[in-house]
Amino acid sequence: MMPSFKRKITIPFAALIFLFVGVSFKNDFFEIAKQIEIFTGLFKTVNQNYVDETNPGEMMDNAIKNMLKELDPYTVFFNEQDVLKFKINNTGEYTGIGAMVQRKEGKVFLKEIYKGFPADKAGLKAGDEIIQIGDINLKEYQDDASQLFRGAKNTKVEIQYLRQGKTQNATLVLDDVEVKAVPFFSLLKDNTGYIVLTRFTEKASSETKAAVLELKKQGATKIILDLRGNPGGLLHEAVNICNLFVAKNELIVTTKSKNPKHNLEYRTKNEPVDLEIPIAVIVDGKSASASEIVAGAIQDLDRGVILGTRSFGKGLVQRPLDLSYGTQVKVTISRYYTPSGRCIQALDYSKKDENGKALKKSQNEFNAFKTKAGRIVYDGGGVLPDIEIEETKMATVSDALVKSDAIFNFATQWYYNNPNVSGIPTLNEDHFTSFKSFLKQEKITLETETNKALKNVLETAKKEKIDSQIASEYKQLELALERNQELELDKNKNQIKKLIQEELITRYQYREGLYRYYTQENLEIEKAIALLNNPLQYKSILKK
Repeated sequence: MMPSFKRKITIPFAALIFLFVGVSFKNDFFEIAKQIEIFTGLFKTVNQNYVDETNPGEMMDNAIKNMLKELDPYTVFFNEQDVLKFKINNTGEYTGIGAMVQRKEGKVFLKEIYKGFPADKAGLKAGDEIIQIGDINLKEYQDDASQLFRGAKNTKVEIQYLRQGKTQNATLVLDDVEVKAVPFFSLLKDNTGYIVLTRFTEKASSETKAAVLELKKQGATKIILDLRGNPGGLLHEAVNICNLFVAKNELIVTTKSKNPKHNLEYRTKNEPVDLEIPIAVIVDGKSASASEIVAGAIQDLDRGVILGTRSFGKGLVQRPLDLSYGTQVKVTISRYYTPSGRCIQALDYSKKDENGKALKKSQNEFNAFKTKAGRIVYDGGGVLPDIEIEETKMATVSDALVKSDAIFNFATQWYYNNPNVSGIPTLNEDHFTSFKSFLKQEKITLETETNKALKNVLETAKKEKIDSQIASEYKQLELALERNQELELDKNKNQIKKLIQEELITRYQYREGLYRYYTQENLEIEKAIALLNNPLQYKSILKK
């Protein structure tokens, strides 16, 4: 027992050391020391006395992660495997198979295949369910299965997978994989340069700069920077990207914290690439964090026009801090503020409703700020575009379809029913009818907030043993929601068809094909081109 006991107390002791660093000893020393002592005693006592064998490492991992969950979704503990994944996210480089792996309902699927990498070379497709990697049966494997695809370059990995109900085998040869921050750029009509920036890795600014220089070389006189779906990344890379279009020593973002050492100003350090070229930045509800720093700074400095829908609203800054045994904790250390002084954080995690959800600012609580030229802009959650494109905002039913993987699974079925499609796959009314039939056939219930609330009512009624008494009323509500779902599907038919089509394009032509399609047919890009070709409108937006 003694060697096991020694292992058990090392993590709490490391946590004690970490928590003592950088806190106010006057106010917090005694309380932190007291709580650590209680926790260490509890951890030791439970592990020594519990009726069955315990797993101290797993217990501690769960305890830490659940404790941090109460703060915000971004303050997280990384065990040794998590640290590796975090490094991949920051660099975009790793040794693996070149595919997005997803675990859902106990199953492991390939969500997307990256062109030219090992998974693609082995003939794997999006929608394949991986059931075995080497000798490991994934039904019994509860950890992150994507880690089983990591290893030294040229390592062979044998897998079994299910495709359309049939078990197949493949041999993968691990290779270096680089997920580019700028996966696509192109010169569009009217000398408009188009750049897709999907993440803020260590190479984000250098890749963006290279794209800008190449497009200018090709004759670009205007630039569209597409930040849709970009979840963010490294803050300094956001500053460097702004620096491509903003003068040296310009304030881009300020961070503020209770800890004075995290109160920082981030200014541009280099000479810009182009101070005059007109810029349109496209954002949506999934543009977050570093994306919002770029969009907010470009807007506040009146350097370009923002188009699309309101961004996500993540105005919190995290920093990974090393702990013992190769672990880390990523801590929210500060809030960030755009040059005008706005914090665009949408949710207040210090205030929660009765269900434990963080509260969101209402519009009457928004505060007004002024851009460099004196234009009025607001905080309150996300960057509000100068030109809002409401028709592209994701409808509730569309969002639920994406989250449930209904569109993904329908696209998988379509792909194998139509293996020889060339060009852009198109959807007609019959296809949309087939999609609705697919939802019923697969018994897909959309997880909207209303549906969740109704399920909660039934669960509560069962606990209170009154479910039989409200059964008929519950059924009526359930049928009413089904009818409403049908109406919502038809109401948002065009958007849903567009989402299915985009998923299909990715299946047939990879992500690069989707970006090429955008350059030919995409409302946000069309509006951005039209704006940049109208100098009077462009300049009028940027004036007070």
